[in-house]
Amino acid sequence: MIRLAVRVQREQAELVLAELLELAPAGVEEVQLGAETIEYAVYGAPGELPSLPDLKAAAGDALVDISTSHTADDWPERWKSFHRPILIEAPRPPGGGGREVPDLFVRPPWEPASARRGAPLEEIVIDPGQAFGTGAHASTRLCLELLLELAALERPAGPLLDVGTGSGVLAIAAARLGFGPVLGLDHERESVEAALENAAANRVSVEVRRLDLRSEALPSMAAEDARSRPIVVTANLLRPLLLELAKTMPRAPAHLLAGGLLADEVAEVTSAFERRLGLRRRAERQSAGWAAVWLSAA
Repeated sequence: MIRLAVRVQREQAELVLAELLELAPAGVEEVQLGAETIEYAVYGAPGELPSLPDLKAAAGDALVDISTSHTADDWPERWKSFHRPILIEAPRPPGGGGREVPDLFVRPPWEPASARRGAPLEEIVIDPGQAFGTGAHASTRLCLELLLELAALERPAGPLLDVGTGSGVLAIAAARLGFGPVLGLDHERESVEAALENAAANRVSVEVRRLDLRSEALPSMAAEDARSRPIVVTANLLRPLLLELAKTMPRAPAHLLAGGLLADEVAEVTSAFERRLGLRRRAERQSAGWAAVWLSAA
């Protein structure tokens, strides 16, 4: 197993990370190296890792150094330490408005179940496989927060389309919260397989299909159901794919939860959906330099 490390200037680290996740959708390891430098590392066998020219292009002017090293044989066990349980607390609307929705506890299968008692809680077990994470990344957490808020205020009963489903965590959470039918889309075969396995393990009905947003149209499911029930779309993607979605989405959904954005990209992406589809910003969340936004047709 090879560890490929890219050291970059801290002030531009979040921009570099967004580019690296395009090259390594399974995620990257982040290491703090003093006050000025961040190291991002990916792991894999020879031939599986991004090329040096691609890494240099992703890092751009922020690049400090690129290095490779061999890792110990216990890497598969140490890899598990990057996927930790997370608790997403549901909103508690003031004055009793909206419906009560459960908190979400998302964990990998090697972590124990929650011992918490009291408030309603939905536990979701996600094995990341070769897909992107279990939900601990800031962009996924922000999307889950907005999904809980949407569920509390809009009383879900209609279909949900999860574009870029990864390991399926948003789609599975949506099914647990009452959305249906739920369809997940991803261009990576490994992600489709992981999402299907995770849906089965969590005993929810989620369909998952392979689709390349850059070259294929969204499935007709949304258009068919739009006659009777409002459509919700979740899209935890990066800026280029969200802009592509804004250009190609056949019609405006009732709600769009868009994540995977850096904080300074929100205005551009929101504007793209507003100009073409008439969607308006309803709520926004930010954490660790990342952002997610809730857009609505009304």
